[in-house]
Amino acid sequence: MSSRRRFLLAGLGAACALPFAGRAWEPAPMRVLTATDVHVRDYPTVAAVRWIGEQLTRETGGRLGLRVYHGGQLGRESDAIDMARFGAIDIVRVYSGALNNAFPLTQALCLPYVFDSVAHMRRVIDGEVGTAVLRGFEARGLVGLAIYDSGARCFYNTRRPLHTPADLHGLKFRAPPSDIFIRMLRLFGANPTPLSFGEVFSALETRLIDGAENNMRSFHSSRQFEVARYWSQTEHSYAPDVLLISRRSFEALAPDERALLLDTARRSVAVMRRLWDESEAAARQAVIDAGVHINTVDMVAFAQAAQPLLDDHLRRPGIAELYRRIRDLA
Repeated sequence: MSSRRRFLLAGLGAACALPFAGRAWEPAPMRVLTATDVHVRDYPTVAAVRWIGEQLTRETGGRLGLRVYHGGQLGRESDAIDMARFGAIDIVRVYSGALNNAFPLTQALCLPYVFDSVAHMRRVIDGEVGTAVLRGFEARGLVGLAIYDSGARCFYNTRRPLHTPADLHGLKFRAPPSDIFIRMLRLFGANPTPLSFGEVFSALETRLIDGAENNMRSFHSSRQFEVARYWSQTEHSYAPDVLLISRRSFEALAPDERALLLDTARRSVAVMRRLWDESEAAARQAVIDAGVHINTVDMVAFAQAAQPLLDDHLRRPGIAELYRRIRDLA
């Protein structure tokens, strides 16, 4: 852990301890939960978590609050997951691809072309599949609070339009820390380069990588569109984001506070989706206005190239059952 992050975490502990310095007759102190996100302040997931904090403070009369550290102030998503598991921070918003190796059920949400559209993905995560995935975190020190959208993930690069997998051959593409995405890129003929989200802009700018894949909102808010001028509408993944709380932090809350947090987190999904839909359309127009070239692709060719990856995962009983439920809702 970096010295900067140690300093921030030490500050969190001191800030949370201050209210307890009062006299015994003073009002009950506010407990301030900490949340982290790698995205910018106005990103829909960040705004939704801030909304949770506002509701908690209002509903508890100031007894419970939430402070959000955005923009990766507390480190990468992989670091945040570990810190939450061991109680160093309370709440994390993390991309489901970063959870695949430690929490196998999330793999079903990240397989290529498992979802047909945003509407399909939302039906799935609002139902039994979403509930099963959230329950799966309890075995390893976390509690699932909600599943958020992450839009249609597509490829973008600094070199050329991509129409078929053959156009990726030989290109170096950033891969999130997920075996699924690394193998998918290899099947498409690209050379996967695992990097954290915060490293992508400089890697594109310095030509360490030729391209990456993400949703339009992140492509715009990270300003990666300034260096990667070709966006190809592959829609190879609708893998969502997940909101988690440390199990230690959750169990330290009073029973009524736990129930309130769970309910508020579920209600925040509608808040996040409204903000997402509004801002994604604006982001797309902004990158078009900035001169980014957007092209359609041969989705059948991409899906066929990814089929061996899908076949391998469907041999795993738990994943196969979730996949069947997902496709039943298509």
